[in-house]
Amino acid sequence: MPKYTQDDEQISDGVNLLISILVRYPEIGTISFDPLHNSIKLTFMLSSILTAAEFEAIKDTLLKSIEAYLMLSSAGEYEAAVQLSSYERVTMLVVSRDVATLTKGEITLLIALLRDNFRDKLVTDNNDSMLEEDLLIQEELIDNMLQNVKRNHTLNRLIGIREDGRVLVFNK
Repeated sequence: MPKYTQDDEQISDGVNLLISILVRYPEIGTISFDPLHNSIKLTFMLSSILTAAEFEAIKDTLLKSIEAYLMLSSAGEYEAAVQLSSYERVTMLVVSRDVATLTKGEITLLIALLRDNFRDKLVTDNNDSMLEEDLLIQEELIDNMLQNVKRNHTLNRLIGIREDGRVLVFNK
């Protein structure tokens, strides 16, 4: 097993990116980075089971919104997918995106769409202690870390999760 040091810049950028996204966006339950496909998966939890029609409608909305957002920003070719899985009374909605074209603005758009469509169903970690200034700092960190991860491809699979109000990141 390889040894990692705290000053390993590639791991640090990836870890900081996942932490910043989870801290800034309490609607995201888990986030994972796959270096093999150079992609990020954002997992959102809904407190009810979606019907097939509801899933197709939100999938269509999310994918068309991503396409429109990227067309307006002249991002070029991109990869995006939306998947659904259900466990007992919880639905997990997973949005997969390539890192090369992903932006903070797009993440904000996805969350706004999910809030609008699933007001009371979207599971959100309470983030009341965050001040507006802290949120702006997190947004700036996300922009910087996204750029660093795009430039310096990390070889480490990372996963970030929420647990009891904390954010944890693991090297898979």
